[in-house]
Amino acid sequence: MLEPDMSVWTGRVDTADGPTALRWHQMVKPLAPDAPPGVVLIGFACDEGVRRNGGRVGAKDGPRAIRKALANLAWHRQLPVYDAGDVRCDDGDMEGAQVRLAEAVRNAFVAGHRPLVLGGGHETAWGTYQGLMSFWSGANVGIINVDAHFDLRDDEPGNSGTPFRQMADWCQICDRWFGYMALGISVPSNTRALFDRACALEACWYLDQSLVPWNLDRVLADVKAFADHVDCLYLSIDLDVLPGTVMPAVSAPAARGVAVESVEAIIDAVVDTGKLFIADVVELNPLYDINGQGTRLAARLVWHLLNTGKPDRKQP
Repeated sequence: MLEPDMSVWTGRVDTADGPTALRWHQMVKPLAPDAPPGVVLIGFACDEGVRRNGGRVGAKDGPRAIRKALANLAWHRQLPVYDAGDVRCDDGDMEGAQVRLAEAVRNAFVAGHRPLVLGGGHETAWGTYQGLMSFWSGANVGIINVDAHFDLRDDEPGNSGTPFRQMADWCQICDRWFGYMALGISVPSNTRALFDRACALEACWYLDQSLVPWNLDRVLADVKAFADHVDCLYLSIDLDVLPGTVMPAVSAPAARGVAVESVEAIIDAVVDTGKLFIADVVELNPLYDINGQGTRLAARLVWHLLNTGKPDRKQP
């Protein structure tokens, strides 16, 4: 069992405002075996996949940074939130770390919780997915990747650019449907080969330039239609989908990106389907942050994800 570092959960205490003036650091508890059902934060302190992919390392510090930024945010939840600690990758064995992440995710499900994984590079996603499928092996899963990149690279060994191709390979081996929707794709950041692979896999995608206010209703309608054909949804949010001006703290900041408001609207639409089963938020690299703005925005998106829409989730 992982050991959470609860020292990060500190912050302001508004005693004068009474018992409802609570903040996250006062409410998040370490995960215990007999804990009532809630949300479990699982960190994946790994950026080996980013290193292998030629990116800027530092995302291994993302989970701790997000927790510290969450700690002082106002508490508006009903269901509890637990910290399960971090799966670490300090020896380059990314594949072993992904297996351990999958085990942590599965254990959270078995205990009746909903896992939320904090990355780490986007190699996080392969561990998240393996954990989901080991728990609910018969599920027809819809994958929604909010990202500037397809992450369908054919590289071996795996890296931060291969997780969804690895999922597609697994589905092919197991004779399963690969349901993949990518939102926020940047044409200059994805080669023709990646678009061809996405076509071959019958993926659905929207470009970053399409995720604008006057087109968002169409996008969200397609998200709902996608959800209608699956048992559950897995939402992966790569922070490099956001404009580099507001999210500098990533390996590959976006020159254009997708506005925060659009990303939040996508989160709302996914949660409102009632089928969101697991999510991860990845690629925060605190080494390249400016005045902590990227870290605070990452925490805000986590906060938004856990404070919107329907609290229930579909059970297997």
